[in-house]
Amino acid sequence: MEKLTKAKSETTVIVGMSGGVDSSVCAALLKEEGYKVIGLFMKNWEEFDEFGVCQSSIEYADVVKVCEKLDIPYYSVDFIKEYKDQVFTQFVDEYKLGFTPNPDILCNREIKFKVFFEKAMEFGADFLATGHYCQTVNKDGSQILLKGADPLKDQSYFLYAINHEVLKKVLFPIGHLPKTEVRKLASKYDLATKEKKDSTGICFIGERNFKNFLSNYVTYEDGNFETLDGSIVGRHTGATYYTIGQRKGLGLGGQGEAWFVVGKDMSRNVVIVERGETHPHLFADTLTASDLSFIQGHFERELPFKCTAKIRYRQKDQECTITKIEGDKIFVEFSRPQRAITPRQSIVFYEGDNCLGGAMIIGPGPSYFEMKKELTNTLDH
Repeated sequence: MEKLTKAKSETTVIVGMSGGVDSSVCAALLKEEGYKVIGLFMKNWEEFDEFGVCQSSIEYADVVKVCEKLDIPYYSVDFIKEYKDQVFTQFVDEYKLGFTPNPDILCNREIKFKVFFEKAMEFGADFLATGHYCQTVNKDGSQILLKGADPLKDQSYFLYAINHEVLKKVLFPIGHLPKTEVRKLASKYDLATKEKKDSTGICFIGERNFKNFLSNYVTYEDGNFETLDGSIVGRHTGATYYTIGQRKGLGLGGQGEAWFVVGKDMSRNVVIVERGETHPHLFADTLTASDLSFIQGHFERELPFKCTAKIRYRQKDQECTITKIEGDKIFVEFSRPQRAITPRQSIVFYEGDNCLGGAMIIGPGPSYFEMKKELTNTLDH
């Protein structure tokens, strides 16, 4: 964060309040530290259940309870149109093309740390605070994004597309804490959200039967499950719904190892499957990615550059080498074969705990099956 130019009591921090325990504790900690704290709830999705109740209204009710307990002002802002136009429409479009997109990264870039950040600044905030599990440090005038202290909760993977100029005015009050401590603090402050379970599911849309939800926006038709040699082994309910490496929900049985999705041919509405979690077609040791986004806005390292990367959230850091960058494309080689490299998921690069940035995966290089290469050393994927 930027250095404080005035006393904490005169420094306004707007907390992005979701109605969850993490943002609630953020507000409590900042209030205790002496900041002038305001709670700001963001409504990005509106949908009513069978009883006519909107989930966002339930979340906002918890925000109200927490803010009144802490004796801080609170407001609500509506970004339903922005979320639909800038996040959800792209999310649906990519599913139609057969990809498995990650809306949380886009939501953070386009909504939370753009239009919501701008709204907070309009409200007169000196800083925006959120309940993300990550940390920042200022080095030589540049803001560096670091992993959260709790390795099971670190969310830096989702924030790689945030510009360092924005990060200068962002606080992550719980980034240095383990989740267990955050829960204890919620109980200590007797917050209404102290026993509320963590939210999961699509950013701002929440938990639901994903296939049923997606079918409201994406048309589908049955097609074949085929093996790599073209043998038909069953029928699927729409290639859109399957992702590389998937095992559950295929409905394929028979003797032998379990079936896994190893590819898709959207032009024929075919899902390609093979038996075995470690089938060599699931593994590759190179990939290409685009839509580069580095925290510092640029990449000034000599190539080839050795670092670590994640190709999915909560994956252990994988040793890799950035071999070249050509325009908006980046080429990466891994020290170990990577399982289920999935187009339109993100690869995020790290140097120790420092999150350097990331890119959207175009696709893997040749699989071990295609290269007729022996597959070894496949643990931790």
